[in-house]
Amino acid sequence: MRRQVEARRPMNLRALIFDHPDSVVSLFLAAIIFQYFRNNPLRHTRWFMLRRFINWFPLGMTYAFLYMGRYNLNVSKNALGALMTKEDFGTIFAVGTMVYGFSFLINGPLVDRIGGKRGILIAAIGSAAANVLLGVLTYYVVLGRLRVNMVVAYSVLYGVNMYFQSYGAVSIIKVKAYWFHVRERGVFGAIFGALISIGVYFAFDWGQRIIELTKAGSTGGWFHDRLQAVFASRVLVGGRPVDATWSVFFIPAAIILVWVLLDWWLIKDTPEEADFPAFDTHDASSGQMHVELSTLDLLKKVFASKLMLLIALVGLTSGVFRNGVTQWYFVFAHEVKQPGAEFFEAHWGFLLCLFGIAGGFLGGWVSDHWYQSRRAPPAAFMCGLVLGLAMVMAAILYSSPLWLGWSSVLVVMASVGITSLMAGTAATDFGGRKATATCSGIVDGCTYLGSAIQSYFIGHLTPKEQGVAGQTFLLLPCDWHWWPLFMLPFAVLGLWVTIKLWHQLPEATRKYLARAE
Repeated sequence: MRRQVEARRPMNLRALIFDHPDSVVSLFLAAIIFQYFRNNPLRHTRWFMLRRFINWFPLGMTYAFLYMGRYNLNVSKNALGALMTKEDFGTIFAVGTMVYGFSFLINGPLVDRIGGKRGILIAAIGSAAANVLLGVLTYYVVLGRLRVNMVVAYSVLYGVNMYFQSYGAVSIIKVKAYWFHVRERGVFGAIFGALISIGVYFAFDWGQRIIELTKAGSTGGWFHDRLQAVFASRVLVGGRPVDATWSVFFIPAAIILVWVLLDWWLIKDTPEEADFPAFDTHDASSGQMHVELSTLDLLKKVFASKLMLLIALVGLTSGVFRNGVTQWYFVFAHEVKQPGAEFFEAHWGFLLCLFGIAGGFLGGWVSDHWYQSRRAPPAAFMCGLVLGLAMVMAAILYSSPLWLGWSSVLVVMASVGITSLMAGTAATDFGGRKATATCSGIVDGCTYLGSAIQSYFIGHLTPKEQGVAGQTFLLLPCDWHWWPLFMLPFAVLGLWVTIKLWHQLPEATRKYLARAE
């Protein structure tokens, strides 16, 4: 009788969501696709909408799996334990993100010349190869056969990975610039943020599942047995099996290569290449498409423009927020147990995915519907939200695990919204189709420069190991409180800059809006 009563109880909603994360993410992806087809302010034909979807969907999924091949380092850090300390991880991640940021000085102008399709193919093939090499390196680290400096070895290979990764964002935005009108780009910015978020889900949750399935002595079904057979069955140290942590690098590489084939087959750089008439998107390149820009001209579009530099500065602050929480909450929760809030660590990638999608769509929708496609106003509100949440996190760091978890995912929500508005949309609007890869690339590069800054400093300002006292860095005592406190000045800076940019719009967009009214 008791079992029958329990069977009649409604299933707990939280359990339903967190027990089936893949299904929930699939539903969100379906909702994104539905919203894409529903949003058609320029009244495109059905074939144009469908062909544009066939264009951006494989491109976007490639970009999402590139994220899986980027943040798998974070998952491997916890799996490797003492083999990779926080200082090691902070340094490796900082090197990779700095390479990523400065690569745009080369890759942005290059993608503006060769097109987004070639750019995404370079990104995917190069990143897949780098992940294979990281997998090989991890294999030798775990087996204790490495006789070189591990931090240097990981930094070099992760830097190579991030160099090729840097082609990804500029390529997707380059293709977007030709296919989406300025009045549609807020929604595409939301899609861009959603793809980032889904990629983070792949990295953290799928990556963690790969780690669990390839642990020595673990048991499971058919998929578990196949992974064990491929990655771990004959690997022994001292006669004992070891965790096949290297699999978290090999599997994303294989998935990325599958998308390479689809990209090569389906993607077209412009509507004209897909047999549509020329499409004026009314961005900064309108009326200037005949002008040929040299590499120097493209770089001047950013470095000689106060407006673009301010957009890049906002991008830098969002990098501090986004990776400051994405990267370090996962480590903090692993080191400092969170009673009553364990589900945040257990489903970190899933939560980042949901809240990142929410942030991207909120920012894009507000921009297009409330502020005539101005990107700064919603970004300003989100910087203000981060400022308040960072103060809350510092105040409750050790006293309220549940509120710390919710504050963390809300910071991610806001920061993804800022990134999609600035790097994914504003840089494209003001750079125009001719220079969109250079402009969006350098803004995105500044985002990762911010990530490198926080990665290095937070990695050294937090305790080396739980319970050890007396540690200092730059004469400051090492404490986890520096994690949220480090974000505060950047939140103030981002808020100030976005308020200065509040009324900015490309001139071609202003003229288009005036005619539409």
